[in-house]
Amino acid sequence: MDRLLTLEMFVAVADEGGFAAAARKLGSSPPAVTRGIAALEARLGTALFHRSTRAVALTDAGAAFLGEARRILADLAGAERALRGAAAVPRGQLHLTAPVMFGRLHVLPVVDAMLAEHRELGVRMMLIDRNVRIVEEGIDVAVRIGALTDSGLKAVRIGRVRQMLVASPAYLARRGAPHRVADLKGHDLIGTMGPRWTSEWQFARTRWRLPAPPRLTVNTVDGVLAAAEAGLGIANLLSYQLAEAIDAGRLIALLEQDQPPALPVHLLFEPSRAALPAVRLFVEAMQARMRMAGLG
Repeated sequence: MDRLLTLEMFVAVADEGGFAAAARKLGSSPPAVTRGIAALEARLGTALFHRSTRAVALTDAGAAFLGEARRILADLAGAERALRGAAAVPRGQLHLTAPVMFGRLHVLPVVDAMLAEHRELGVRMMLIDRNVRIVEEGIDVAVRIGALTDSGLKAVRIGRVRQMLVASPAYLARRGAPHRVADLKGHDLIGTMGPRWTSEWQFARTRWRLPAPPRLTVNTVDGVLAAAEAGLGIANLLSYQLAEAIDAGRLIALLEQDQPPALPVHLLFEPSRAALPAVRLFVEAMQARMRMAGLG
């Protein structure tokens, strides 16, 4: 029989004053406790209890051994608590990926706070505007914007963003503002190219196909944003990419009544990684960050 279990049985019998009471405390049976004490006594080569039909009492050897048994069990419990505590501390390398601008605006502040709090944690961030292969590329957590495919990965929804049309005050003063989707035909449009490039702009009730090619095409979000602020045309970007420029008055939202449904923002990771302290901490911190940014 397991040595630690027999020690637990011995202490329980001493504390409870009987085999039946000890069995109830341990969730065991009186015969199992009796066998456990007998095995312990055989291993030690001495009797630990005086037994009678009315009571169970410690022998001198049992009384001397009780203190040692309590110390052994206490030391084990302390070691287990220390190990659980150590396991709960985020440590090692956390591999993250996110779209470039989202990572800069919302993931990097979370990582900054995590690294300041947890000295044994390191982070590798891959900021890229494509959907990486999470398993093959060794990613712990990925930020995904938009509808998800059924991949077998665990998904935690942390917020939502909107697709928005914007232009600068200078452009609108020069060319006027579109009032309907069809009015876009008479405007300069800023297109994008790259992994997320599309020749159609989605609206609530229709799609608008961009001219081929648009008046201006740029391959980065920052480039599209800069072009729109410079008054070069109307851009179609996500709300988190535009928030600061709109708040500062450098860009103005257009056709808000025709905005398509919001896009979900998820964190994706393998189910086996869900219990990792660093992953749990990052997920919780990102949920708080999105709420604070009004995107939750």
